Amino acid sequence: MTIQLMSSSDPKARLQNPDRNHLLASLPKDELTCLQPHLELVFLPLGEMLYEPGQLMRHAYFPTTSIVSLHYVTESGASAETAGVGNEGVVGVALYMGGDTTSSSAVVQTAGYAYRLEGRVLKQEFNRSSYMQSLLLRYMQALMTQMSQAAACNRHHSVEQRLCRWLLLTLDRSESNELVITQELVASMLGVRREGITEAAGNLQRAGYINSRRGHISVVSREGLEAATCECYAVVKKEMARLLADAQHR
Repeated sequence: MTIQLMSSSDPKARLQNPDRNHLLASLPKDELTCLQPHLELVFLPLGEMLYEPGQLMRHAYFPTTSIVSLHYVTESGASAETAGVGNEGVVGVALYMGGDTTSSSAVVQTAGYAYRLEGRVLKQEFNRSSYMQSLLLRYMQALMTQMSQAAACNRHHSVEQRLCRWLLLTLDRSESNELVITQELVASMLGVRREGITEAAGNLQRAGYINSRRGHISVVSREGLEAATCECYAVVKKEMARLLADAQHR
């Protein structure tokens, strides 16, 4: 699997534009115009590893329709998701936070498009533009909230509540109510046994909230998931909205 650089003549590529990523859409028009020649539209296939622990990061990715999962992998090979990134954010925050590597990995959870930007250019813009700097720092705080809330959620809440939280956050970043993902992958992201996800998904299906079949999960009742989840989903969503609310659109 490899990242595919999209041509502007591709019919599907014509449907994409930087405004579909909320951070890029929040930039003043003149700053986005300056940045646009450096933005490369790429297609990220399911399962693509964007970076691995300790690997030098060369690009940042601003997803539009793709969703990327940030993972921590133990020495034994076990893993758990620390955060997800979709059209609300950027993958590669270490590039502008002063480091070029991280202890985590970034894997494409949902195939789709993103805008790729060289790390060198991102650093230049972060240091040059006070607006870009403020925007990216606020996003970093929102990402930290997501990570800390996930840690607390994984410790104190049931597998069913955690599954609801994960489904809702994924749904917020998706263009469809149908998620192409296996229960095994969801189990890996939540750091639990597959049997636990099977049982939790079965309970949610019997309640009429989702429809789960091999490799697919369809959300039937968002309201049901919101009622069944813990407070962690609302905390993350509210904090993201609060921190990025003052990002004025052009």
